[in-house]
Amino acid sequence: MIRRRQDSDLDACAAVLAEVHTHSGYPHHWPDDPVRWLTPDGLTAAWVAETDGTIAGHAALCGAEVSRLYVAPAARGAGLGGRLLRAVGAEAAARGLRPVLEVKATDTAAVALYERLGWRRRATERQDWGGGEMVTVYRYAAPPLRPAD
Repeated sequence: MIRRRQDSDLDACAAVLAEVHTHSGYPHHWPDDPVRWLTPDGLTAAWVAETDGTIAGHAALCGAEVSRLYVAPAARGAGLGGRLLRAVGAEAAARGLRPVLEVKATDTAAVALYERLGWRRRATERQDWGGGEMVTVYRYAAPPLRPAD
């Protein structure tokens, strides 16, 4: 089930984020305050994925940018990432926005998901992520909205 995130979900979201960080290195730099990281400035809305009443994923929309999208390692492969992405995209579309996102080029599972769902790579750039650490990042735009049938 995908639903709007509530403040009472934040601790569980942070716990899942810790699992994701240990498993796949996202986020790249572990935040000093994970709950604060999940509520960035400019947050429009956020969603969680639940399986059997347990938080298993998260996604946020900040303006037109998809952010803080992750799924628990044990819950991957069940379509939760795509469902979260579609929830964010629907909210953006309702606001007249075409969502965009950035992803590390080395996050091949995320890249495969976005491309499978029709997201289009618009740019590749090298970014300095602190201390001279250069990271290759892909920028994606959501597929164009199709007119209603």
